[in-house]
Amino acid sequence: MIYKVDLNSDLGESFGAYNIGMDEKIIPLISSANVACGYHASDPVVMLRTIERIKAAGAQIGAHPGFPDLMGFGRRNMSISLEEAKAYTLYQIGALGGMCRASGIKLQHVKAHGALYNMAAADYSLSKAICEAIAAFDPNVIVLGLSGSETIRAAEDCGLRVAREVFADRGYNEDGSLVNRNKEGAFIHDENEAVSRVVRMVKEGKAQAITGKDISIRADSVCVHGDGEKALLFVERIRGTLKEAGIEVCGLGDL
Repeated sequence: MIYKVDLNSDLGESFGAYNIGMDEKIIPLISSANVACGYHASDPVVMLRTIERIKAAGAQIGAHPGFPDLMGFGRRNMSISLEEAKAYTLYQIGALGGMCRASGIKLQHVKAHGALYNMAAADYSLSKAICEAIAAFDPNVIVLGLSGSETIRAAEDCGLRVAREVFADRGYNEDGSLVNRNKEGAFIHDENEAVSRVVRMVKEGKAQAITGKDISIRADSVCVHGDGEKALLFVERIRGTLKEAGIEVCGLGDL
């Protein structure tokens, strides 16, 4: 059996004089990049610079729209209408998509960010509004969403292609949702454990929840964070282990 998986990372999150992450070092190791669109992070100069780096590395590019919350980095829940959710999403992917077009690279996918991602994963109506915006922009764009979530269901109902995302360094609840960042077990700090979990998710379609119970999961794409202390080593380790396990790393459009 041939195994393939995408490696994605959230990038372009610097803002003005503030530098966040290690984009230049992470980009050559991934196959897909999710670029902040100015709401939770980034600015036009950072966006354009990030697009050019991704293009030069030959990776695929996606928009990473979030809540309009620079101070909270888009990780605080917000109460917005479905009309606002659709408009916010369209505004952000339109901005990044326009820059991609000017730079001669195709916008491959869209992945919601932070609180918007987690809220949409559990809320079909919110996911539908986001997916309607994506479909209006370009019906060929891939929706990258949490495996088993309402986001995936809504995207399919909108006739969009989907890619199911899993996380190497995050804990799971029994329902397949991510453990809240403020709770114990939200993060996996042991690199060996994180890497072995990725291989198991790809090959066996299983992951262990924080309760110890195995849950079913489908892994089309693995999110690797690029802003931690050991981010670079972590990504290198995952990529190397996937190769050793006979798992090919490729972009979402090649799955």
